[in-house]
Amino acid sequence: MFPSKRLSCLLAPVALLLAASADPPLGAQAGSTWTPPGDLDGLWDFATATPLQRPSAHADKEYFSAEEAAQFERDTITRRAEAQKRSPSVHAPYWLDHGRHVQESRRTSLIFDPPNGRIPPMTEDGRRRAQERRDLRASPPAGPEDRNLWERCLMGFNAGPPMNPGGYNNNVLILVTPDTVALLNEMVHDTRIVPLDDQPRLPEHLRQFKGDSRGYWNGETLVVETRNFDPRISFGGSGGNMRLTERFTRFDETTLIYEYTIDDPESFERPWSARVEMKRSDQAIFEYACHEGNYGLLNILEYARTNEKRASESPAE
Repeated sequence: MFPSKRLSCLLAPVALLLAASADPPLGAQAGSTWTPPGDLDGLWDFATATPLQRPSAHADKEYFSAEEAAQFERDTITRRAEAQKRSPSVHAPYWLDHGRHVQESRRTSLIFDPPNGRIPPMTEDGRRRAQERRDLRASPPAGPEDRNLWERCLMGFNAGPPMNPGGYNNNVLILVTPDTVALLNEMVHDTRIVPLDDQPRLPEHLRQFKGDSRGYWNGETLVVETRNFDPRISFGGSGGNMRLTERFTRFDETTLIYEYTIDDPESFERPWSARVEMKRSDQAIFEYACHEGNYGLLNILEYARTNEKRASESPAE
């Protein structure tokens, strides 16, 4: 698929809408200015060369040295360029923005728990579901519903939750009010609204692509707990009953620490956690108009129908 991008007019309307609907918190004086404890408002860039899982070459290293980090960055850039030459795609180099540098902490992986920096082994049920997803992807699709949500432009591969660096559009706009947090991801320009009050959660049988999120402040850290995921959503092999906990903490003027923990005993032998160092961005956020140029999905379905027609016209042996 070839995403067309155009300047978005989303920022101003969303900001004005949230500002207009925001009431001062309990105890605040009328007309006073409310400031969120962690000051998370703004546009944050989470592109990085640091991999989700620790590379085998650094199996015993939690952190790169400065020299190792520089070499890893050079090797990563070279490897990506070679891969693009071997398998050119519509995602030409000017579309891609994985991130050219490892995180400032120089961790060798985003995953910090387990200590080996790797996703824990999957359970038998998790492996079965993963194989079913692979089988479905390998089968000729009867219709668009047989393809994954990313190919159908319904979800973004790095928009989450949880948010994890991807090939491009690694940006999230965060807007905070006393009773709501809005997370607008550039990928698929989808906004997740997180209530901070005590409104009841959805019943167990109501599932959503982004789950059902509720947030609260723990000191200056925003904690967001999400469940009720649609079973078609999978992150690293997770299932619909995943419990996700995200934490947003301002580290300094330009850095936001984003941590998430996946707790899914049906899929993994133990919970696991990752940490992403987001950087404040002064760039514009763009609309990801995926459906306007989603020729990839059309071509996949046409190819399947063409093959079926050829098979039906072939003489019987």
